[in-house]
Amino acid sequence: MNIRIAERDIAERVRSIVADLRPLEGPLLPILHQVQGEFGYIPQEALPVIADELNLSRAEVHGVVTFYHDYRDHPAGRHVLKLCRAEACQSMGGDALAERVKQMLGIDFHQTTLDGSVTLEPVYCLGLCACAPAVMFDGEVHGRVDDELAGELVEEARR
Repeated sequence: MNIRIAERDIAERVRSIVADLRPLEGPLLPILHQVQGEFGYIPQEALPVIADELNLSRAEVHGVVTFYHDYRDHPAGRHVLKLCRAEACQSMGGDALAERVKQMLGIDFHQTTLDGSVTLEPVYCLGLCACAPAVMFDGEVHGRVDDELAGELVEEARR
């Protein structure tokens, strides 16, 4: 019973978002952003509602959600740490940095620590190529990240 109520609540909230944004030209991306803003991720229950409301197939909506890396299909941790995986950052030690951060957190990309404190995500260019390697921690970009700064960010996230 609770599952049906939750699904109904999600569907109602998603329909409201779609109704507000449907007049936009190309409303799918703004709708998905708003849904993720509302729930912290895009619930699977939202996909058929969006598809139906926009007269799209579920596959089309699913394809957009899975194509863009910023959309999540599960809740993120309290903090999100994004590591740049672009060539400039890789050439400046980004691969080794990524391995150290994964080891510090005990998780891989697209995972969240068991305590729910940190979600680790790859990102393909933060625009800080001259200051590689770069990371984004809770929306704030940091350049020239070394082991010390990475450790500080991980410790901050664990608090």
